[in-house]
Amino acid sequence: MKQEIFLPEDYRPAEDEPFMNDMQLEYFSRKLNHWKQELIAGSRDTIEALQDGTRNIPDVADRASEETDRALELRTRDRQRKLVSKIDAALRRVEEGEYGYCDVTGEPISLKRLDARPIATMSLEAQENHERREKVHRDD
Repeated sequence: MKQEIFLPEDYRPAEDEPFMNDMQLEYFSRKLNHWKQELIAGSRDTIEALQDGTRNIPDVADRASEETDRALELRTRDRQRKLVSKIDAALRRVEEGEYGYCDVTGEPISLKRLDARPIATMSLEAQENHERREKVHRDD
């Protein structure tokens, strides 16, 4: 069983400490779990709103507007569902000791990048190269 890590309220990972030490791993694990809980709570709210919102709207324009809003909300929730999967994958990497390292180079991903995008799997350089290659293939 994993031992409890004390994490001060104001803790932020710093470059001058060992990369992905226990405190950093705990920090990112908590950040990921909090994000996931927010997304799940939002999904529950959406489902309830969609179930409550099924009503007969006589005006055609109002009904079309309502259906457009619902479609947009469902697309947003689908993106968030995919995001929850990425968060779960990041939490698995934390558990397996692979979190914070670039999938392409194996080098550490910067703490600033991980703090801004905790599901990142590539360093900024590797991500930029990946996006450039994608753009070149898309433009063909």
